[in-house]
Amino acid sequence: MIFNILFAVFILLGSIIAFPNERDPFAVWLENLKVEARKENISENTIENTFKDAEYLPSVIELDRSQPEFISTFLSYLHKRVTESKIKEGRDRLSENQVLLDQIEKQYGVPKNILVAFWGLETNYGGYKGNYGLPSALMTLAYEGRRADFFRSQLLDMMRIVEQGHKRISDMQGSWAGAMGHMQFMPATFIAYAIDGDADGRSDIWNSLPDAFSSAANYLSSIGWKRDEPVAFEVKLPNDFEYEQAQLAVRQPSKTWASLGVLRADGTPLPPLDNTAVLLPQGWQGPAFLVASNFDAVMHWNRSIKYALSVSHLADQLVEDKPILYGANADNHGLALDEVRTIQAKLNALGFDSGRADGFPGTKTQQAIRSYQLQHHLPADGYPSYALLQQLINDNGDGK
Repeated sequence: MIFNILFAVFILLGSIIAFPNERDPFAVWLENLKVEARKENISENTIENTFKDAEYLPSVIELDRSQPEFISTFLSYLHKRVTESKIKEGRDRLSENQVLLDQIEKQYGVPKNILVAFWGLETNYGGYKGNYGLPSALMTLAYEGRRADFFRSQLLDMMRIVEQGHKRISDMQGSWAGAMGHMQFMPATFIAYAIDGDADGRSDIWNSLPDAFSSAANYLSSIGWKRDEPVAFEVKLPNDFEYEQAQLAVRQPSKTWASLGVLRADGTPLPPLDNTAVLLPQGWQGPAFLVASNFDAVMHWNRSIKYALSVSHLADQLVEDKPILYGANADNHGLALDEVRTIQAKLNALGFDSGRADGFPGTKTQQAIRSYQLQHHLPADGYPSYALLQQLINDNGDGK
């Protein structure tokens, strides 16, 4: 009997050893990925070094799938990120690196305060660049993430960076989502735009500020940065302004806005700019901004209007005290995702198509809000405010 039991255990262990991949789908997937890497002409040495310590990271998937429970207002978002301490440190870093930054600004046309503002918001001036091992993080996201194909290509590009001699696999660290270095480049962005600013034969965006700043300036310049144009600045709107015009898609020369009575926040005329839009990131009662072509370049870096306006505001503060003058008394009540879903569901029920009630107020939801506001003779700013939520909850569809 004992012999039979031992024999059965031996057979079971043998099957596990002989067919390990049947019990480890991730290992099977990694083997297939190795085949793809070889087809992409990545060397066996790089493949071996990349995969030898690969592990599945459940925490990365949790972060990828997590959703914020609360959507903060623009002013809350801004004040959390553009603090007095961040402004002070940014001014110090701007002064410390002035010679280098002046050279880069002359070459690429991207102002030094803009580069330092990105640096401050991305990694707190290099204070936190991420401590995830990128091979495992990217493999995990490519295996089970929401954008598997995207991260699969990023993983291959990460191996190409190693192939080109810029970094060793063992030193490849960054954010859980694969962003790297002082300015948080994704591997594909590195491949396309990284610069060897200190001429040492490598583009080291992790440790070399000449490389990091030059790479960021090259990226912004390549995607359309316009020399000597602003990103955004605060404006004062006339009392009869039609708020439905305040959206990123409505582009006009600044002279057209000026003809409607729009001024700089300090009351001076608008500068001549060809491609501008008015934005109300916290509704008609909050601050208003005129954004220009360079705002699009910042949005290319990060598709958040709040982030892009924060880059612009921090950059301004690094060279002069330039507080936001209007909108401080606006409703600063942020909304939970469930409250935004309620807004979307009520709009849909009332015949204003806001799309799927997912809790995220995108352009379709904003347009539905504007349509509702216009029908009810409200300022049509498209903003999902707490006051709008209360009105929709009480709206039974009878027009009252």
